[in-house]
Amino acid sequence: MKAITYSSYGGPENLTLSEVEEPKLGPAEVRIGVRAASVNPVDWKVMSGGLDPLLTTTFPVIPGWDVAGVVEAVGLDAPEFAVGDEIMAYARKDWIQQGSFAEKMTVPVRTAARKPASLSFEQAASLPLAGLTAWQTLTRLGVSAGDTVLVHGANGGVGSFAVQIAAALGARVIGTASERNHDRLRALGAEPVAYGDGLADRVRALAPEGADVVVDYVGGVLEQTLAVLADGGRHASIADPTVAGAGGAYMWVRPDAADLARLAELVEAGSLRVDVARTFPLEQAADAFRASMEGHTAGKIALSIGE
Repeated sequence: MKAITYSSYGGPENLTLSEVEEPKLGPAEVRIGVRAASVNPVDWKVMSGGLDPLLTTTFPVIPGWDVAGVVEAVGLDAPEFAVGDEIMAYARKDWIQQGSFAEKMTVPVRTAARKPASLSFEQAASLPLAGLTAWQTLTRLGVSAGDTVLVHGANGGVGSFAVQIAAALGARVIGTASERNHDRLRALGAEPVAYGDGLADRVRALAPEGADVVVDYVGGVLEQTLAVLADGGRHASIADPTVAGAGGAYMWVRPDAADLARLAELVEAGSLRVDVARTFPLEQAADAFRASMEGHTAGKIALSIGE
């Protein structure tokens, strides 16, 4: 099968379109014909060697953790799915080697949910990692109706999902972004504020009592977070481990089939939309990585792979 691979840590120039063997099907896995994958910043951070202290890497590596496709074979202990099912997954395994930038992939059933019929494969592949990150940070902080939630980086891949999820949970949402993206934030359900100098004053002008919950998806904003946090408020970051020393939580997303199914329900209810900014064919994965690294897209970057 065709797959994008790299054989050493480095940048997008290391990516190669290769012929590789189909992966073996484990008992609690399904093998899918991949229809789409998506690019997340963690993918090129992994490729640079940034997660080497955390996860074992076996070269050559097929990158990618987000995937959507059609089940072609079912493992001995995978009754959750049948051949022909359309699924999506944050298919992260316990080591780095077999990813989603390939024509076929084996997916642990603990990571997968059925694809919402209303989403294209490219949209479905763009939801799992970023959507789960948003869902898990918000729900672990106990966001509920009536809370005021501040989202740092509200126009980004994770932040835009967090805005919508927090609103669906009944919260009032304030989101930071550059002014050119404020109309998009309003459409997603947030009250936009510009980031940078004076952020705390702008947030306090909207919410004098402060934010009950602050979620940070960009890093470098701990001072502003503490300045706007209400008495007894909760905060978390996926980008700044120092929050743990300031009463917050440093969070890492986990694959979770039940959480992903809940996101699918929000999609089908019309409460969560998935914006795909750009789509690339598999052989242009290096260009997709470069577009992600530029960081200027309003929406996810996807790879179209199968038919």
